[in-house]
Amino acid sequence: MLNIENINFKGKRALVRVDFNVPLDENNKVTDSTRILGALKTINYILDKGGSCILISHLGRPKEKNSKDSLLNVKSDLEILLKKSVVFIDDCVGLKVEEKCKNLKSGDVVLLENLRFYDEETKGDEIFARDLSKLADIYINDAFGTAHRAHASTTTVAKYFSIKAPGYLLKKEILAIEKVIVKGEKPRLAILGGAKVSSKITIIENMLKSVDELIIAGGMSYTFIKALGGKIGDSIFENEYMDYSLKLIKKIKNQEKKIILPEDVVCGNKFSNDADVKICDVNKIPDGWSGLDSGPKTLIKFKEAITSAKTILWNGPVGVFEMDLFSKGTIEVGNFVSEATDKGAFSLVGGGDSVAAVKKFNFEDKVSYVSTGGGAMLESLEGKVLPGIKALD
Repeated sequence: MLNIENINFKGKRALVRVDFNVPLDENNKVTDSTRILGALKTINYILDKGGSCILISHLGRPKEKNSKDSLLNVKSDLEILLKKSVVFIDDCVGLKVEEKCKNLKSGDVVLLENLRFYDEETKGDEIFARDLSKLADIYINDAFGTAHRAHASTTTVAKYFSIKAPGYLLKKEILAIEKVIVKGEKPRLAILGGAKVSSKITIIENMLKSVDELIIAGGMSYTFIKALGGKIGDSIFENEYMDYSLKLIKKIKNQEKKIILPEDVVCGNKFSNDADVKICDVNKIPDGWSGLDSGPKTLIKFKEAITSAKTILWNGPVGVFEMDLFSKGTIEVGNFVSEATDKGAFSLVGGGDSVAAVKKFNFEDKVSYVSTGGGAMLESLEGKVLPGIKALD
């Protein structure tokens, strides 16, 4: 795979697939510019090396062209962060776009309209991809968040370029996941939380090849506890995955690896911030009560494992962190991961809820890397080769 720093951009136009799928408020103003910030290093590098940038992205899941999903809504924030003017074109293919892109000068930045205003984008259409390729000399993919989709702008378009490479953000994501799965220093630990075992099976199976210890926490842990004969009250669980849970525990022990399950939990008598709460042994949760956060004994176990690890993957919260009443466990895990990172461990946080928790409780700058990838990151952890990355080889 070609490195962006081995490409001569002088006088060249680069088609850069970015991920500007950012949240907007009711006035179509950007409420979180993290993804725009993530693309700046690649854009600035190309401009500094004498190239021009044609930025392409999707926004939302529009069924037709509309103002709410227009990338025009992103333009002003991009200009402020980039500290230069950006030309917006209200289309992404066609003669008008080709004419405007043909005469770009070094240092120019163009932002094209939402790719998903065309059905051809998500279908991976060859003609649409070829039309996109007519706009530039070089293709750079810096949108890890869509690398798991074989769309026209992420996969098909790459075949029309002899010079193509990942941008800095995409490369950073690839290296972070590779470090966790393949190259990370031992002991390696995975912290898996969230509600369902079913959504994490392929990640668990793939991570078992590389981790030494596995923490199972959050809602998914009650399926394991119930399978082991514990009384879990009204806690959520997946009946159809109890057999799998027992087989997994046996498999981990046979591989001489360690699985860490909760010992105690913070229980609530309702799923609410004004619930009555008490600490329960995880195997003895009364009827009418649900486990909604990690308990104090559990957190002591988690701390010991996390702070002694050298490589850490954190995917999923360990309680209902959205409610202040049940957020302590997730905050403490964030503190433990931060402490381990400060001592030299490599820590990767990924997956929507865990990323949201890290942002909410201000751990972003205290861990090694926070993935912007969502589904793409999860598929990488499952061991899949992402089509958007494969297309760059």
